[in-house]
Amino acid sequence: MTVPAAANGARPRVFFYVQHLLGIGHLARASRIARALGENGFDVTLVTGGMPVDGFPGPGIDHVALPAIAVGDGGFSALVDADGNVVDDTFKADRRDKLLAVYHACRPDVVILEAFPFGRRQVRFELLPLIDAIEKSERRPLLMTSLRDILQERAKPGRDEETIDLVLRHFDHVLVHGDPGFVRLEDTFPLASQIAGRVLYTGLVGAAPADPPAERYDIVVSAGGGAVGAGLVEAALQASRRLGDIGRWLVIAGPNMPQADFERLAAQSPESVDLARFRTDFRSLLTTARLSVSQAGYNTVCDVLQAGCASVLVPFASGGETEQTARAQRLERLGQAVVVTESALSAETLASAISDALAAETKKNVPVLQLDGANRTAEIVRALLKQRTTS
Repeated sequence: MTVPAAANGARPRVFFYVQHLLGIGHLARASRIARALGENGFDVTLVTGGMPVDGFPGPGIDHVALPAIAVGDGGFSALVDADGNVVDDTFKADRRDKLLAVYHACRPDVVILEAFPFGRRQVRFELLPLIDAIEKSERRPLLMTSLRDILQERAKPGRDEETIDLVLRHFDHVLVHGDPGFVRLEDTFPLASQIAGRVLYTGLVGAAPADPPAERYDIVVSAGGGAVGAGLVEAALQASRRLGDIGRWLVIAGPNMPQADFERLAAQSPESVDLARFRTDFRSLLTTARLSVSQAGYNTVCDVLQAGCASVLVPFASGGETEQTARAQRLERLGQAVVVTESALSAETLASAISDALAAETKKNVPVLQLDGANRTAEIVRALLKQRTTS
């Protein structure tokens, strides 16, 4: 077997692909992992394919941005470019060629594909050719997929079997960025036993401890990327009026909230509430907040658990989405959150949940969950490379 360049004393090279389509969770998690890999002695090329997001992937990361795509109004099956035009075969071929060129220039020791083949079927037009190129490489890199802890339930028959086939034929390892004591891959992926020998748990990918905030809010409401968060923000603004003086409020609408929605909500924001589109100090603010109100996305939940504040979760569930609901329900069973379903969300239900969460905050018994998944990922990848060079 050919020995990778990393064995000759060079810094191992990692080619990390991530495609965010709606929110920014996938990009945020991949950025945290890429940063940790860089800090742990790897040269990382992070290739992204979504719309640009301020602050990501962050300084010090070699970043290649493919022509951007996102989901159209028709749902996840329709892809549009940065101007809102449906992407055609010419656009896809151009992206594929650019991706392959970056791969060949990088000559990596490790390739990490975020979500695929467990998700991101929409971009298989470029990922299947990339996998083919990997298999034909003279010095084949290790190929891994990078997964969040909870997967979306598959609605179409045969998809899980297709995923298993791709993993068994091409992927050396499956990195699950979760704590197996909280949730295991088989809990949300029914065929996990067929690839059990390739699954490695890294722990949740939390960020580094936040600096103390420059100001303090008692209630911090966040709508993630904001593309689907208008209902939560509106309910929070109305709930703040119902609850009276329970402290300072900050409501973060999200960078992707449509401008018309943001302006409408700003016009109805009470004087007692600060409404912002984005805050770079969000994680810091959580450390001194009494309560977080948010959706139940992976990164936000990691931030809330790390901060140790009380939590109200309103999991995103439109379009058949199940991942956030599964996460929120598990945390509620542990006594770590009060859950309001998206279908039941209103000013009344949110105000009641906030009151319940604040009343219970002194009783919180935060479970010890593994939150250092970024650094643990770097340790695992290095050990796998070492194992390969000595086998």
